[in-house]
Amino acid sequence: MTVRSGRRILKANEHSRRTRLTHVTARGGVRMVDVAAKPVTVRTAVAEAVVCMRPAALTLIRRKAAAKGDVLVTAQIAGILAAKRTAQIIPLCHPLTITSIDVTCTPSGSRRVHVVCRVSCTERTGAEMEALTGAAVAALTIYDMCKAADRAMTIQDLRLVEKAGGRSGHYRRTAQ
Repeated sequence: MTVRSGRRILKANEHSRRTRLTHVTARGGVRMVDVAAKPVTVRTAVAEAVVCMRPAALTLIRRKAAAKGDVLVTAQIAGILAAKRTAQIIPLCHPLTITSIDVTCTPSGSRRVHVVCRVSCTERTGAEMEALTGAAVAALTIYDMCKAADRAMTIQDLRLVEKAGGRSGHYRRTAQ
């Protein structure tokens, strides 16, 4: 049996080795993965989230009229800070020397803000968790700054969109 992974086809035993949980020991404990033998490569990751709200709340954001200030700029800064601090809040994440972070928060339609966080580094391990953390905290910041206008807001679809670099190669989420 074969399974497709990226550009090459893996044998079933290779696939099971690659899909095991690397942070879990044989006895069920946890560990921080040793990345010392991995090559240093350029790594990038993109994550996204969507904040859904009432039209009145989005109008406040668009007009920069929220009581706490400019929501989108504050969310961008919060996302950047969070991506930089990921290893301090996700217990088994390696600290990375990040070379670039870009967070965008774009109003969409009358009810949504689309958050995208792009992270780049030259490291031995990927930046997926940093991108996800940046997108999540940017979305949470939007919620925090607008909760007086709409406590029913939701944060949806937090997910990895794309990653490149490292042994596992390139991944891009397909349309669902």
